[in-house]
Order: sequence, then C-alpha cells, then structure tokens
Amino acid sequence: MRRTLGIVGGLALGAALSQFPEYAQQYTQRLGGAVDELRIITTEFDTAAAAAGLSREAAIARYTAAGDSFIDGRGQSVTRTFSRYDELSAMLTRIRGADAVARVTLLPQFMDSEIGARALDDFKPAIPVTPEGLAYAGSGFVLGYLATSGIVRFLMLPFRRRRPREQRA
Repeated sequence: MRRTLGIVGGLALGAALSQFPEYAQQYTQRLGGAVDELRIITTEFDTAAAAAGLSREAAIARYTAAGDSFIDGRGQSVTRTFSRYDELSAMLTRIRGADAVARVTLLPQFMDSEIGARALDDFKPAIPVTPEGLAYAGSGFVLGYLATSGIVRFLMLPFRRRRPREQRA
C-alpha cells in the first residue's frame, strides 16, 4: 500500500512540477510582448524628439515646462513608461539567459505581478517533452514518492505489528 500511495504521490507532484517550464515559457512570452510594445513607444518618442532636435531628457523637460497640469501628467507618464521599459527589458534578458535551475530560483524575483497574473489567468497545462520539462517531472516524481511514502510510513507506525522479542536464556 505504501508503494502504491508513493507512486500516486510521485505522479501527482511530478505532474505539478512539470508545469513550471510551461508557465515560465508563457510568462516569458508575455513579458517579451510587453517589452516589444514598450520598445515601439520608446523608439517613436525618441524619433520624434530627435526630429525636433531634442534629446529624450530635453523633450520630457518640455512637458514640465509647459505649465499645464495635463501636459505635465503626460510627461510623468512617459517617464514611467521609459522606466518600465528598462526594468522589463532587463528582466527579460536575465530570464532568457538563465538555465533551468536558475530560472526556478530566479523567476519569483522577476515576477512582475501584472504580467505574472495575466499569464496565470490564461495558463493552460501542457505535457512538456523538453529535457527541462522531463527533468522537472522526474524530480517531482522522486520527491513526491519519497514524501508520500514517508508520510504513509509515519502514519502507519501505530498500526504496525510488533515482532515478539526473543527470549534470552
């Protein structure tokens, strides 16, 4: 019974852990899409500023100098957009450069809550057949088997038959 429950526990944890590479892939794709869109906005702003003979900083300063609260608010929004672009671009570079082990330890640090939540909302479980997915599945199976087997063994201790003690002469 312990072996059967251990196998069930191993399969369950293996299936659960095997989903991490798929989620990481979907998250990375969403992050890449966000970076691509922010790159377009940043490039268009920089191109327009250059056409007017301005640097990015000078163009943003003109928003503040306009003396209009709406225009000033747009300048602050553009500044936040550039900051977000830089932050997400750096995040994407680090995630893409990480190996399978580093990705599992680093992804929580990189998890942009908005992008991560949207990726999770649309997440569809998949059976990964990549080496990384199989490694996660195998690790999950071993950990699940050992954990479930250990828990069952511990819970069954009170019901274990005791061997009679040998009589010493």
